[in-house]
Amino acid sequence: MNNHSSSSSSTSDFILLGLSTNPWMQKPLFGIFIIMYLVTVMGNVLIILVIRSDSRLHTPMYFFLSNLSFMDICFTTVIVPKMLVNFLSETKTISYVGCLVQMYFFMALGNTDSYLLASMAIDRLVAICNPLHYDVVMRPQRCLLMLLGSCTISHLHALFRVLLMSRLSFCASHVIKHFFCDTQPVLKLSCSDTSSSQIVVMTETLAVIVTPFLCILFSYMRIIVTVLRIPSAAGKWKAFSTCGSHLTVVVLFYGSIIYVYFRPLSMYSVVKDRVATVMYTVVTPMMNPFIYSLRNKDMKRGLRKLMGKVHL
Repeated sequence: MNNHSSSSSSTSDFILLGLSTNPWMQKPLFGIFIIMYLVTVMGNVLIILVIRSDSRLHTPMYFFLSNLSFMDICFTTVIVPKMLVNFLSETKTISYVGCLVQMYFFMALGNTDSYLLASMAIDRLVAICNPLHYDVVMRPQRCLLMLLGSCTISHLHALFRVLLMSRLSFCASHVIKHFFCDTQPVLKLSCSDTSSSQIVVMTETLAVIVTPFLCILFSYMRIIVTVLRIPSAAGKWKAFSTCGSHLTVVVLFYGSIIYVYFRPLSMYSVVKDRVATVMYTVVTPMMNPFIYSLRNKDMKRGLRKLMGKVHL
């Protein structure tokens, strides 16, 4: 079985249809996405530099934020450059191995993102609900462990998924109706029986994506209960304003992911899916720096400080 599958699948490349098959749209789309990509990279690099250069930002929240920014740079780099090349090329192919590699890093980095968002929610929970023990609970060693745990779980998940995909065989069509190698569009091309793979993918995705999501949900329920107990309106606002930017990112990120991945393959619509996927692969990583820096006094101060250093 396995010999057969690897020989039939590796003989030819996949073709990525991209966002639009309209030839007139390729250059405008290239323009839009290269700008978005550059903004993403520069914005997230700036966040990392600001956090590193300002000692007052050397706290758990910003430790996680700088790692989130780094993951976002890698995450979009897995998808967007290949997509940009395809906008301008005639062939739009990706090799079988290239496809699996892209799928691996897309999943590993995307899941690390969601675990980091969960770590940030836990950080806010401790800061608001248990402020006196904050330094003990969120000590640097523990934050580092949370980061390593996030990366390890996510990479194991991605490895398991890609090994599963590599066992499938592909027959006639090698056209992936998407702008990168995502699980669902590739599963649709396989002529192996994918029903068992789909069940495994669904349950395992549920476990990996829902765990951090529930963690975030639980943290915010606790936070809301605590904030509502604060007597003054100003105190309530102050406590909750520290969560605003994180909550915005969570809604953007998870809203589109739940829309794409938690529907059966039969309900899978290419066009709607591409739009939702662009949301969390390109738009959210691009928005993160704005959401975090514009709503945040400490980040603004750090940014001014960094600019001052640069001008000297």
